[in-house]
Amino acid sequence: MNYEELQIQNADLNMKEMDLSEVSGLKGLYYNGNIAIEKKLTQTQKTCVLAEELGHHYTTAGNILDQSDPGAMKQERKARLWAYNKLIGLSGIIQGYKALCRNRYDLAKYLDVTEEFLDEALACYRNKYGTSVELDGYLIVFEPSLAVLEKFV
Repeated sequence: MNYEELQIQNADLNMKEMDLSEVSGLKGLYYNGNIAIEKKLTQTQKTCVLAEELGHHYTTAGNILDQSDPGAMKQERKARLWAYNKLIGLSGIIQGYKALCRNRYDLAKYLDVTEEFLDEALACYRNKYGTSVELDGYLIVFEPSLAVLEKFV
């Protein structure tokens, strides 16, 4: 899923590209159905930032800017997980394997996400599922490095 597709799927929200870096240093901001995205980002970076801001729209409530607050931290993680699942998901990892992606760079390029976003997603999945998880006849291994293995039946 790319930046334009995310915008189309969520056309009911007010989304605008702006110069946020000089004002706040943020890459994106969500408030009450309005999303601002840093206009100087690459398209791939914008995709990742927009997905996270959409995650806030769909999963969080109230002001969570104070990340020293445990409740705000939990909501931040929930929004990021939403974004990871929207752009990557376990099925995306398997699809990348089927498309012959053999390293993180290839997988990030295939999924149209940044390597940083992919690494964060993999760390999140590792925390959620442990060192590996099975899905649809495949074993996704997160440690010691990412691998996808097709199970024999």
